[in-house]
Amino acid sequence: MNDGESHPGLAATPGYRYADKVADHLFVAGQVPHDTDANLVGIEDAKAQARQCLHNLFTLVNDHGFTPDDIHHLTVYVVGERQNLVDAWDGVYAWFHGNVPPATLLGVARLGYEQQIVEVDATIMRSAAVP
Repeated sequence: MNDGESHPGLAATPGYRYADKVADHLFVAGQVPHDTDANLVGIEDAKAQARQCLHNLFTLVNDHGFTPDDIHHLTVYVVGERQNLVDAWDGVYAWFHGNVPPATLLGVARLGYEQQIVEVDATIMRSAAVP
C-alpha cells in the first residue's frame, strides 16, 4: 500500500499518488484546491478553487517534465448551483487566457473534501515532434 507522495509546491497526499508517468503520458489524480500546507483555498468561491486546482495541475505537469501544451483535455467537476459552474469556468478560461484545451464541465453532488466545490482532472500526453 502506498502511503502517499510529496511533490515540491504541493501538499502531501495521504494514501494515493498524484501521478504516474508512462512513456509520453502522465496519468494524474484529480487536482483539488489545496495549498502547499493542505489548506482548502477559496471556501465558497468556485473561481478561486478552479485557479488553485489549475495551479496544482501545472505544478504537477512541470514536476514530471511535461509542459502546459501537453494538456489535451480537462474535466472540471463542480458542486452546487449553476452559478458555481459559471464561476469555475470563468476561472479556467482566465487561467488559460481564453485558449482552454478541449474540456468537459460537470455538475456533481459532492467532492472528496468538506467545502470543496471544484476538482480538475486532465489528459496529459507529450506531443510527438513534428519534422
